[in-house]
Amino acid sequence: MSVAQSRRISTLIAGRFARSMVARASGGTVALSRLWPGRTDRLIIAPHDLRTADATRAAEIYAGRFVFAGKIVTCHGRSIFDLEPPSEDWEAALLGFGWLRHLRAADTALTRANARSLVDDWISNQARRRPLEGRADVRARRVISLLSQAPLVLGDSDGKFYRKYLRGLAREIRYLRYAALDNDGVPRLQVLIAQCYASLCLANQARNIKATSRKLSEELQRQILPDGGHISRNPGALVELLSDLLPLRQTFAARNIAPPPALLNAIDRMMPMLRFFRHGDGSFALFNGMSTAPSDLVATLLAYDDTRGVPMSSMPHSGFQRIDAGTATLIVDTGPPPPPSVSQDAHAGCLSFELSSGPSRIVVNCGMPSTGRENWRPFARSTAAHSTLTYREASSCQFVELSAMKRLLRGAPITSGPSHVENYREPVTDGEMLTTSHDGYLSRFGVIHRRLLVLSHDGTRLEGEDQLSPASGGRIKGSETGFALRFHLHPSVKASRLSDARGVMLVLPNRDVWTFEALDDKVDLEDSVFLAGNDGPRRTSQIVLRLDARQVSTIRWSFMRSSTSASATNARRNARREPELPL
Repeated sequence: MSVAQSRRISTLIAGRFARSMVARASGGTVALSRLWPGRTDRLIIAPHDLRTADATRAAEIYAGRFVFAGKIVTCHGRSIFDLEPPSEDWEAALLGFGWLRHLRAADTALTRANARSLVDDWISNQARRRPLEGRADVRARRVISLLSQAPLVLGDSDGKFYRKYLRGLAREIRYLRYAALDNDGVPRLQVLIAQCYASLCLANQARNIKATSRKLSEELQRQILPDGGHISRNPGALVELLSDLLPLRQTFAARNIAPPPALLNAIDRMMPMLRFFRHGDGSFALFNGMSTAPSDLVATLLAYDDTRGVPMSSMPHSGFQRIDAGTATLIVDTGPPPPPSVSQDAHAGCLSFELSSGPSRIVVNCGMPSTGRENWRPFARSTAAHSTLTYREASSCQFVELSAMKRLLRGAPITSGPSHVENYREPVTDGEMLTTSHDGYLSRFGVIHRRLLVLSHDGTRLEGEDQLSPASGGRIKGSETGFALRFHLHPSVKASRLSDARGVMLVLPNRDVWTFEALDDKVDLEDSVFLAGNDGPRRTSQIVLRLDARQVSTIRWSFMRSSTSASATNARRNARREPELPL
């Protein structure tokens, strides 16, 4: 481990330790009453829940079948909170109480009684609490769910249960102070959002509204970048946060209280970024931990976008570029990894890209599954799981690997990676050209990866060039200099290698035919996996070129729609002047 990596890990550990000590100093049993001052004897308003509800699932829950994160648990007359969870994702969904919205959608006396019984069961049994219940995102989700679904649970209740419900809710809100101090990134924002909801929805909390709004505003200004991206560089963070921020804005309005300007500004910036990451089929580009996003929820979020404009082409603060031409869309990762404290889900995908044509995705990254992430996380975060160049089968970023460190830091943050990422965009005669480079392999191997991409004006041709070269005045380190260039294909694309082994024919679901070519190099078609499918990981293919940097330092390749005539293609091969990468 290098000195820089050791310092970075030490800083992370020191920050975690300091936050924990502050939280424990103010979060003991004696001090709990001071964490959330004021009486909480009445609910004033219940916030709206934008997440889609399914009334048919109410019957399953009444029958004792709880289906979360692809797993089913049947109660058989026992309390669901006493049973061993089949996975951490399942347990988080149960303890987050988001499933109450399905019972509310059914809106019958039976489902109201069922919801009240389940909540009462959870409140009444403090001795069996599980460690996961205190996780920041789980506790924040539970508080928001208990507030938003209060009309369901309290609708037919008596005064005794009403008071019991509020006492349990107040206890959860008090403990949120600890969760806010001990986490960073999306979980910290979720905790502050939940606190803000509580101050607005509960009586006698007027003095807390200003304080919670100020804390939320400060965190939004820190975590939401000027171009609307999240500091973690994960597109999924936008979906998750907007699902809570939009109803929070409505809750302020319902209380006749002006929302904080930072909240309004954050929403206004995030909405265009949401469109930025979408392909023609409505799916999101798979960068930095992004998985599949519920299409119905995304449609609901976009309905709040008043501008409904064309996505912007450049997001310099988040580190992404987008080129739209004809029916084609190209989205490229052109930024360094996020800060270590929010890099637990970040990937080593610098300079990777995704390409789609109309409703068909062609080139993708492997992404992350929506459930069972821990099994796939090491592979999904590697550079080899992205459509870019991999040198010596190593990732452009390095992660915390020791199990003890992972437990201490609650994940595997990035310890080193690209620190200098360049990108330059300009129009050229036949399209838009993007020139990029990163130094993720420089300190270990002495090489810089440069990538040039040109998408034609009509969107029928993407030409690329990848180059490995030493830094100015430097040299390549080590005797092993092999590298691989990968293009992961979407599972809906049918791929077959051409007879000359220099290209691959790609048939899209809409019957369009594209061709990948690398005229000077042998092309292989290998197995890959698409992790971000709605039905879990799916087998797919990847185009791979394997070369030696000492023999070949530059690879030129192209994706071309076959409607382009063969004569024009041949003429371009013979006559075109390839743009040179700046050294």
